[in-house]
Amino acid sequence: MIEVKKVTNKKMQKEFLSFPDKLYKNCPYYVPPLYDDEKKIFSKNYYYYDTCEAEYFNAYKDGVMAGRISALIQRQSNEKDNEKRARFTRFDVIEDFDVAKALFSAAENWAIEKGMDTICGPLGFSDLERLGMLVKGFREFATYEEAYNYEYYPQFIEQLGYEKEVDWLEFKIFPPRKNQEKLTRLSLAAQKRYGLHVVKIKSISKFLKKYSKQVFDVLDECYDGLYGTVPFTDGMIKNIVSQFKMVLKPQTIVAVCNDKDQIVAFGVGMPSLAEAVKKCNGRLFPFGFIGVLKAVRKFSVGDLAVVGVKPEYQHSGVAAILMEQFVNLMYINGVEHCETNFCLENNKNIQQIWELFEREQHKTRRAYVKKLNVQTSATEI
Repeated sequence: MIEVKKVTNKKMQKEFLSFPDKLYKNCPYYVPPLYDDEKKIFSKNYYYYDTCEAEYFNAYKDGVMAGRISALIQRQSNEKDNEKRARFTRFDVIEDFDVAKALFSAAENWAIEKGMDTICGPLGFSDLERLGMLVKGFREFATYEEAYNYEYYPQFIEQLGYEKEVDWLEFKIFPPRKNQEKLTRLSLAAQKRYGLHVVKIKSISKFLKKYSKQVFDVLDECYDGLYGTVPFTDGMIKNIVSQFKMVLKPQTIVAVCNDKDQIVAFGVGMPSLAEAVKKCNGRLFPFGFIGVLKAVRKFSVGDLAVVGVKPEYQHSGVAAILMEQFVNLMYINGVEHCETNFCLENNKNIQQIWELFEREQHKTRRAYVKKLNVQTSATEI
């Protein structure tokens, strides 16, 4: 017997949050999210609820937890694009199609009740959350920023009538074995021609105090119109800064300014936290943070968290400045390779940047979409 229930109490919340850990207990590629960050979704004061609403569902098979899903409405996104879309996220399920079907029925019916006519995902409250369903790279170690899923997930969702909407490509990039001198020449030429300079960062706190607003303004400008993105709210900015302040290092951030000391491009990297977070199972306390701090101090794999270039500078050679600096940082820190994380398949500007490196396209993630049958009774599952 399969039952799907809305999450309504602390016990069910704990089941929802801990289910992936049980499902992927013996999977060497899975990296959990930080538990304390995830449990914020059940706080009434969660900063995303200023612009979103969400519902959470647990599935039980013969009384045993067998799956979970969340459905949400991102009002900013719907207003921006004049759509009536719901999103699904945090979908995890045992290898049982009937359980998956029951979960999606619950999510779709909730979306219909809310007046939506389309559902898409996996896509969270914003593009800063874990997004996309893995369709290539099932034998690759996940990063701290991304979700993992088993190979049967996309099979199930396609059986349920969902179709591809967009893919994200992920790359491993390696320090180039050749053309580094050419990259340096391009970087210096762009700096001279457009009056640009690389910011010397000695303190993360001082950098954030001076430039954080500019950085997020650039992000809003250059990511506007990309799939799944929404403008940054004050709550989002505050959370991002506090969350990553501990793991950011001056030698993994590149910022480029014009002659007015305005940020025109930047790239934020960080040490890979995947192994440390996996080892502590996403629990930083009481002792998990020790492994994270060790990973920050000494690392051979880096994660590229975000890259942004103001639109008017995207064809000015500023990408060469960013990449030349990142190459130098990779060599200085002894980094063997970096994970690019998410890159939309149609975002040619960012893909041209990776072409300056030795690279391997090793993972693909997919967003699916489905038109809802608004005539369907909201009580049918």
